[in-house]
Amino acid sequence: MIRNPLSTINDLDGELVDAIEGARKLAFHDGALSRKMKYLVALGIDASNGAEEGIRSLARQALKNGASKEEILEVLRVAYFVSGVGSIYAASRALDGLF
Repeated sequence: MIRNPLSTINDLDGELVDAIEGARKLAFHDGALSRKMKYLVALGIDASNGAEEGIRSLARQALKNGASKEEILEVLRVAYFVSGVGSIYAASRALDGLF
């Protein structure tokens, strides 16, 4: 099992992690945008920021919520247009072996 990246902070400040979890629930509940769409948006943002672990985690969540490989790759095209090639290098490393 993959270790939660907030485990150390949770041990030190559980209240902060509870607040982060509350924000995650607020952000990713189904609303005007589906949960799948929200994970795709977040994936594009993480790709733009070069956050490899985030890209991989969000791609898994997007797939779990009904996204296709093609939808994920189109999100990466948008991230590339907005942020440049660094987003694609990070995504390539993050998605290696996922599909």
